[in-house]
Amino acid sequence: MAEPLLEIHLERKTFGDTTVLQNVHLQLHPREVVSLLGPSGCGKSTLLRIVAGLEKDFEGTLHRAAGDVAFVFQEPRLMPWLTVEQNIGFSDDRHYDKAWVAQLIDEVGLSGFAQALPKALSGGMAQRVAIARGLYSRPQTLLLDEPFSAVDAFTRMKLQDLLLQLAEHHAIALLLVTHDVDEALYLSDRVLVMDNRPSSIRQTLQVELDHPRDRRDPQLARLKIEALTELHQAHII
Repeated sequence: MAEPLLEIHLERKTFGDTTVLQNVHLQLHPREVVSLLGPSGCGKSTLLRIVAGLEKDFEGTLHRAAGDVAFVFQEPRLMPWLTVEQNIGFSDDRHYDKAWVAQLIDEVGLSGFAQALPKALSGGMAQRVAIARGLYSRPQTLLLDEPFSAVDAFTRMKLQDLLLQLAEHHAIALLLVTHDVDEALYLSDRVLVMDNRPSSIRQTLQVELDHPRDRRDPQLARLKIEALTELHQAHII
């Protein structure tokens, strides 16, 4: 197997007197899709921020391979005064790669909306812009913090498929935070089930199914039972 794009050995992360994460060991390899699955408040988003380099106050080590890491947040966080293309290119003075931005707009299914402002977009369209913005820097790894939680179920499924297509096309790895068992299993090569606080990785579920996947696959149903059992035993559900 290729060298990991990132490897973290997190001994402890605290906020004040509260230990949120402890003894978390995680690797992400090229083109791999890994989900962090667990309850609200267990530290999934904190772990993602540590991996992104946005949170530096922790005990442990983090090693990342050369190459950009990009972050897609739960909310699109678009700048309302900028157009779609300007939001993707991070610029209000046109000092960005317009050809690359145009390609990304086409890839996320927003052709014809380059000059639109965020107020003209649906929630799903806005999140497509956020994904394109994440891809703009040509990262090796894309980190996603519950990116589809604010959209309806059908839009969510379409965005999941789009994300997988983009990851395959651009040969990038994904590390995803989610509360949704079905989403984790459908998207991922590995699902890391996390405990309640102080959180660690309770179980690793290997999803040995090729892409594209069929949501009706019996193997996904069997893995869902296993994931729900782990969550129940951890007193999460």
